[in-house]
Amino acid sequence: MQYPEHLEKIITTFRKLPGVGGRTAERFAFDLLTWEEAQLAAFAKLIDETPQKIESCSNCGALCERQSCNFCQNTKRHQQILCIVSSPKEIFSIEKTGHYRGLYHVIDDLLSPLDNRAPSAVTIQKLKQRIKSLGVKEILIAFNASLEGDATAHFLKEELLDFNLPIYRLAFGLPMGSSIEFADPGTLGRALTHKALF
Repeated sequence: MQYPEHLEKIITTFRKLPGVGGRTAERFAFDLLTWEEAQLAAFAKLIDETPQKIESCSNCGALCERQSCNFCQNTKRHQQILCIVSSPKEIFSIEKTGHYRGLYHVIDDLLSPLDNRAPSAVTIQKLKQRIKSLGVKEILIAFNASLEGDATAHFLKEELLDFNLPIYRLAFGLPMGSSIEFADPGTLGRALTHKALF
């Protein structure tokens, strides 16, 4: 059965969202048809204003609604501790833990040996300038436990050697409440490699 062309376009657009399959996209589209015109107009305006309302912080790369973000402007945060992440979204995941009070820096270009891709010289230079200007005393690299994340972490460590700073990575291992019996070999291996003092 063929849906009206405009409805097909709406379904196709929803399918571009991560984790949204065909049936979910159809459900979203049909639900939109029940909205009042004012609701649709408000929703359309919200989407239309997104490029103007949300931008990247010129200092750290976090998402913000003005030139400088809440993290950079907050003088109560530890100005000499810098957490390097690979996307703005990861900043909010770390913030939800309530265990980190330093500043952030987003590196958008992860090193990918398979794709012959690496962070640009401009990206690295901006990071180095920020470390100098802030007088950073400690760096935390918070990348995913993946080939790209590992490769980029080692690359950055080499690039930042001249600063003679302690550089940490997130500890990887067994999740809280998990059983060793059911842990996959990769996770268990990381738990052994990154063991902590007791």
